[in-house]
Amino acid sequence: MAETYNPKKTKLLHLLFILTSVGILTVLWFAPKEKTHPLPHDENHARFFDMGKKEAEKFCESCHNPAGQAPLPEKHPPKYRCLFCHKRK
Repeated sequence: MAETYNPKKTKLLHLLFILTSVGILTVLWFAPKEKTHPLPHDENHARFFDMGKKEAEKFCESCHNPAGQAPLPEKHPPKYRCLFCHKRK
């Protein structure tokens, strides 16, 4: 049997849709800006722009280790997914 039109239910569904949309837009509006530095465009990193992410990430630790030429800060997040945060722009 087909449902009959219920204007109260329709208005409620529209109101829920609008409130949900406003909530999502509010969260996105106040989301923090991206603070992660992009991958530098210098001669040390130039070769990584033509590689796939997984392939390029294999080389990061050779320079960015505690004894390397550019060690990461102590509080740096996990180091195995460098190009997840540091975008190649």
